[in-house]
Amino acid sequence: MSYTLKQQDKFKFIEEGEGEPLILLHGLFGALSNFADLVEYFKHTHKVIVPMLPLFDLDIFHTTVGGLEKFVHKFIKARGYDNIHLLGNSLGGHVALVHILKHPEKIKTLILTGSSGLFENGMGDSYPKRGDKEYIRKKTEITFYDPAMATEELVNEIFEITNNRLKVIKIIALAKSAIRNNLGEELNHIKQPTLLIWGNNDIITPPFVGQEFNKLIPNSELHFIDKCGHAPMMEVPIEFNKILEAFLNKNKYS
Repeated sequence: MSYTLKQQDKFKFIEEGEGEPLILLHGLFGALSNFADLVEYFKHTHKVIVPMLPLFDLDIFHTTVGGLEKFVHKFIKARGYDNIHLLGNSLGGHVALVHILKHPEKIKTLILTGSSGLFENGMGDSYPKRGDKEYIRKKTEITFYDPAMATEELVNEIFEITNNRLKVIKIIALAKSAIRNNLGEELNHIKQPTLLIWGNNDIITPPFVGQEFNKLIPNSELHFIDKCGHAPMMEVPIEFNKILEAFLNKNKYS
């Protein structure tokens, strides 16, 4: 399923459907394909937006969680979105958290899945020698409960990124920025209803991370999905969408 990539100024994004905006923020190795099932399902009830985060386009000084948040803030402003349901996976969740803490006014609800911001076993820990495709395959497989989810296409995509020296430097910069930028002290300031969807078998941001977010974010609810790793919206889309739909319906008129 292919969507038209729209462009406004420096922003590239997908926008499908009508209704309250549901903005999806991808992670460090995320691509639009990560959200394919989600877009398809929710475009019938919401305006579903996936901005392409400039992971490799910012100068090295701004290649940080904060730099990505500034980009998202400018994007929301440029598009005039309001009453936003903001969803982030992995690093995208971290960016969503920084955004809601800085600019809560346009955000109606927050949805986090496998989010960094408290703790993560990142990919920036032990970088491979360039050209080591098997290493990349293994690293991609541990993202999922079912290693078969690490398709050849996905492995090739990540392999290509890690074979580019400048991109590797930027990935490491972002991974380090995520580790430094711990939000534990600030999470109690989030007032919006927050949904946490976590894979029971996530080894990058393990289940205890979801529990910790649940404890620290006042108005939050936590759902675990069995036989599921770090990207529930890809690995178990039917169950993920069902949990998200119930949450969005509950907060429709708030």
